[in-house]
Amino acid sequence: MDTSLIFHYLIVLLVLFVGMLVYFKIADKYNIIDKPNLRSSHNYITIRGGGIIYWLAGVLFSVMNLPESIYFLIGITLICGVSFWDDVSSLPNKVRIVIHFLSISLVFYGLGLYSFLPWWLILAAYVFFVGVLNAYNFMDGINGITGWYSLVILIGLQYVNQKIVSFTQPDFINYAILASIVFLFFNFRKRAKCFAGDVGSMAISFWIVTLLLQLMMKTESLIWILFLAVYGVDAVCTILHRLYLKQNIFEAHRLHFYQILSNERKISHLKVSVGYAIVQLIICAVTVYVYQTQTLNWTILFIISLFPLILIYLLKFRLMKTV
Repeated sequence: MDTSLIFHYLIVLLVLFVGMLVYFKIADKYNIIDKPNLRSSHNYITIRGGGIIYWLAGVLFSVMNLPESIYFLIGITLICGVSFWDDVSSLPNKVRIVIHFLSISLVFYGLGLYSFLPWWLILAAYVFFVGVLNAYNFMDGINGITGWYSLVILIGLQYVNQKIVSFTQPDFINYAILASIVFLFFNFRKRAKCFAGDVGSMAISFWIVTLLLQLMMKTESLIWILFLAVYGVDAVCTILHRLYLKQNIFEAHRLHFYQILSNERKISHLKVSVGYAIVQLIICAVTVYVYQTQTLNWTILFIISLFPLILIYLLKFRLMKTV
């Protein structure tokens, strides 16, 4: 790597690190904290909204790549604004969903999706990607899980971008990677310095959704959805479980597989987070291999990848009964 490029990334890393420290001062002054309750996976007061680092990284990248990045900049700012507001003072679900659809619309327009797909597939894309945003938010509940899981996906996407098919600027991925590293420095601890909050989980999921859209449009393949397989299976199966129990799926709970492992089985948050990331890393590697070698039909690959994850998830019910 060129020396000047290394220096550039070090400067960005430093700016993000300082930005996080400044945010801690602001959060401490205005009491932006997370207080544990009966459904929390932690038992101590912690600064909330540390995931704002992803918005800062998005702004840094965007202002240096205008006007091409204008729609991404507006979209991530809107979604971070409403999410941060929700972190500080709860908002109605309808308000948040409207902003989610608006932000996704900006990405669709900026990438030219409206002229790329028929209307019915565009509707399906709305449902799927808005669902991804909210699933990512649901899954953010223990130290390190959002940071590590996102880092694995981003590294996988950068490998594809550099080695298989160029679908975006390398820095568009690298800035998100740097933000994940800084966030993990403060979050991946037994006693985290900060939590991502809605602003963090929504920001990085919005970023990843944008990247996946770029890649799927470039390759005209849906196989890359498997880069979200682990979160997807946990989120969807948990929603189905809660619907069966006639619960409000938008309310906090402790029924995700990772919550059973960390809360009921008392496995370290750090081990569970790394475990989720490792499983997703394996699936990403298999997905890349299959795409390169064309050894399997993508439908078969989906079954081979998702079926074991569903079986693992079903262990949750056994673990709950043996507590």
